[in-house]
Amino acid sequence: VEEDGQILRGIIRYIGPIVDPSYLHPITGRYFGIELQIVRWIGNLPTREGISVGIELEEDYGVSDGTFKGKRYFTCPPKRALFVKLQSCKLETVPPISTEQVHQLLIGRMKGIQGHCNSCYMDAALFLFSCSSVLDSMLFKSTTPQDAPIQRILLHDIVNPLRKGFVLGQNIMKFREQLQDHGYSHSFTTEEKDPEEFLNIVMHHILALDPLLKVQESYCYQIFLDQNHSLILPTVQQLLEHSFHNAGLKLAEVPSCLILQMPRFGKKFKMFEKIIPSLELDITDLLSEPQQCIVCGHLAVEECGDCFKEPIFNPTGFKVFCKKCSAQVHSHPQRHSHQPAALEIPKGYLGRGVPHTLTRDRLELFAVLCIETSHYVSFVKHGPNKEDWIFFDSMADRQERDGFNIPEVQACPEVGMYLEMSPAELASQVPRDMKGVAKRLFCDAYMYLYQSTSMCLYR
Repeated sequence: VEEDGQILRGIIRYIGPIVDPSYLHPITGRYFGIELQIVRWIGNLPTREGISVGIELEEDYGVSDGTFKGKRYFTCPPKRALFVKLQSCKLETVPPISTEQVHQLLIGRMKGIQGHCNSCYMDAALFLFSCSSVLDSMLFKSTTPQDAPIQRILLHDIVNPLRKGFVLGQNIMKFREQLQDHGYSHSFTTEEKDPEEFLNIVMHHILALDPLLKVQESYCYQIFLDQNHSLILPTVQQLLEHSFHNAGLKLAEVPSCLILQMPRFGKKFKMFEKIIPSLELDITDLLSEPQQCIVCGHLAVEECGDCFKEPIFNPTGFKVFCKKCSAQVHSHPQRHSHQPAALEIPKGYLGRGVPHTLTRDRLELFAVLCIETSHYVSFVKHGPNKEDWIFFDSMADRQERDGFNIPEVQACPEVGMYLEMSPAELASQVPRDMKGVAKRLFCDAYMYLYQSTSMCLYR
C-alpha cells in the first residue's frame, strides 16, 4: 500500500465478481484468478460504495495508467492499473515477521527451518526471508511455465510457513528436488553447496531477476584484497572500499540489496581473525556520481589512489579533492610522488560545484551468513535497537530416536554489546571466551547482506 512513502508488496489475487466486461482476462476470458503485483492505492472512489483498491498489474491486462474517471490516483505504465473492491482481494504473501512478533513466532526449538541432508547452506540463505522483504521480488517475478512450480514452492511451502514460525525439512527437500529435476544440478538433494551458488541459480537461471549489482552484472560481490593491504581488524566498510579501489570499480546505481562475500582462502582459511560488521554501509563514494572534496566540500575533480592508503586520512572513504585542495595536499614532500587521476564530471556540474549538504547513500545491515567446519548458520537483525539480533541454526540438535534434526532460533542481544566496543577492545577479545554465539558472527562471517530501505520498495 503506497501511503506516506511506503509500499507493501505482495501477490494479490482478485476473487470477486465481474462488474465490468473490459476487466476480463484477455487470454483466459475469466475475471477472477488474476495475479496482481503491487497494491498502489487504497481509498474511496466517487462512484463506488465501500473501500476500493488501486493495483498495478505485472502485464498489460488493466484499463488505465492509474487514473479513474479522469482523476489520477497513482502512476504506472498504460493498461497496468486496475481498481477493484477491497473485499474482493486476498493477499497471498505473508508479510515479514516484525520485531514485536519475533519472540512470539520465532524464538525457540523447532523454529525457523528444519535441516536435512546437507541442507544448511540453503536453510541459512532462506532464513533471510523471515524478517525482511528485500528479496520478495523473487516471490512474484514472472517466470517460465517450467520454473513456475519452483517459485510456488518457494512462496507457499517455505516463505509463508517461515513467516509463521516453522518450515518442515520435507518442504525444503521438495524444493531441492524441483531444482534437481529441472536440471540445475544433479546433486541438489544430497551434497553440500554454497549459498551464493543456490542464490545465483534461483535469481538468475529461474527467475531472470535483474542483477542486484550492476557493476559486475552479478548477484553477489566477492571481496578481493591485494597482498599489500595493511588491514588487521577491518570493518566491512573498509573491506568493500579496498576491494573497489583495487579493482577500479564504481557502482552505477544504489542497489536494493548488496550481498558481500568475505575474503577467504577457501572455506577453511580466513584472511582475518575477526571482521567488524558495519551496521551501515556508506556507498556514496562508490557511486559513479559527482562527489565532494573531502577537505572543503566543493566539487571533487581528482582522486588519489596513493592517498587512499595513507593513515593520516580517514580510514574509510575514497580520497577525492577539488583542484585547489589537491594542490595543497600534494605539496607536502611525502606526497610529491602521488599521481592523482582526473574524475569524470558531467557537463552540467562543471563550474557550479556541489552543495555542502550532499545526501549520503547508505545501506543497512540486515543479515550475516557464517560458516564453521562446513556448517552454515544465520544472524538476522530484526529491529533498530542494538540488541535486536537473532541466531538461526537449522541443525542445532538431533532427535536420536527418530533421527531428525531440531532447528533452533535464539535471541543474541550480546552481539550489540560487542558492536559497541572500540576496535582495540574488540581485538583483545579471545574468541572462545566471547559470550553466547557472538564469536560466530565476528570470527566466522561468510556473507554480509545489506538493504536499501528506499530502493527495496521498488525492486
